[in-house]
Amino acid sequence: MSRRLALGLAYRGQAYAGWQSQPGGRTVQDRLERALAQFAQHPLRTLCAGRTDAGVHALNQVVHLDVPVERTPFSWVRGVNRYLPPDIAVQWCRPVAPDFHARSSARGRRYRFLVLESAVRPAIEQGACGWVFRPLDGAAMRAAADCLVGAHDFSSFRAAECQARSPVKTMREITITSRGAPMARYWRFDFDASAFLHHMVRNIVGCLVAVGSGRHRPAWMSEVLEARRRDAAAPTFPPDGLYFVGPYYDAAHGIPEHTPAMEWLP
Repeated sequence: MSRRLALGLAYRGQAYAGWQSQPGGRTVQDRLERALAQFAQHPLRTLCAGRTDAGVHALNQVVHLDVPVERTPFSWVRGVNRYLPPDIAVQWCRPVAPDFHARSSARGRRYRFLVLESAVRPAIEQGACGWVFRPLDGAAMRAAADCLVGAHDFSSFRAAECQARSPVKTMREITITSRGAPMARYWRFDFDASAFLHHMVRNIVGCLVAVGSGRHRPAWMSEVLEARRRDAAAPTFPPDGLYFVGPYYDAAHGIPEHTPAMEWLP
């Protein structure tokens, strides 16, 4: 008799063609399911809380799977990690109810985007943060972000290949903070929403940077939102610096919302 488990994963997305399994096998899901099969000696399929694109990282990606073998939760962590590459690691394992669903049981999801504002491109942190060389105005970006909070049709920030049934999502909070000196500053954009469309965060960040660099006034964000057309918005920002912080659930499910990588990420 099988039982359902939930796993939390952290990974760097640079080496992978996103989460979703593909014929070439160069995805996070492919590597995870290969490791699970090696540990359990049985093919296992997973379903994730939120599919990430190529180059996008995750701090607490949640997946569920049904397993026919009995192991302790910590054995799943240590055992599966033995077969995973260094840039993917299971962080925790929890038995869950048979009706728990990593995607549909989630009450919301959080993303974080790190952007370096500097005259010089990143080197050590290459791939781990975005980059702009023009100074950014935090007050202007926060005013623009306020236009997006609430339930809206986010079609202007939706990729053409997005498969979501509806473009209407509820943005619960956008927080913009920074640290460092002028012209050598790290900006952190935190997003909390019911769900996200394909490329939605990257398209929003592209617009926020356009406002922050003075190319548009903050009220332009409302015009972009109301247009409901992708060509009304700024170009899609590169994936470097985008992190899927993870989903969150009702407390009754007992799903952890924190991993050690969250302490590392500024």
